[in-house]
Amino acid sequence: MFEEGNIVYFTPFYFSNGKSDNKPKYCIVIKSLTNETIIASLPTSKDSIPSGLALAGCIEKPDINLNSFVFNTDTIVTTCGKRFHVNTFVYGHQLDIYSIKTFKDIYRHEGTDYTIFGRLKPELYQQLLECLRNSKAVKKKYLRLLK
Repeated sequence: MFEEGNIVYFTPFYFSNGKSDNKPKYCIVIKSLTNETIIASLPTSKDSIPSGLALAGCIEKPDINLNSFVFNTDTIVTTCGKRFHVNTFVYGHQLDIYSIKTFKDIYRHEGTDYTIFGRLKPELYQQLLECLRNSKAVKKKYLRLLK
């Protein structure tokens, strides 16, 4: 489940901050750090991209501290031919480190607690990594780990 490039769909995802309602959520494994932790993104359908910019691929606007990778609905994102049903955004400032043990404790049953949506196509995974690695909006602690 925690291999780099995997897209996992949690039903629901339990937010650790307690500020957000638990809801179904995708999770993209960006980097596996050890057998204990991963860097992951919880992509969103919330579009915070200024109007006039193309909604596809890497968007970097350092003047407004914006970094996003956009998977539009036309893009086949997985090696098994799936796409997101709405435009989906990975924002560089929203990366986080997650404990694999915690995930395994909370999400025990594939097919009930989570499903593997698929694996990012290798070229999209590399583009996403490069987008994040070259961003001024990504926190330095993540940049070091993504190198």
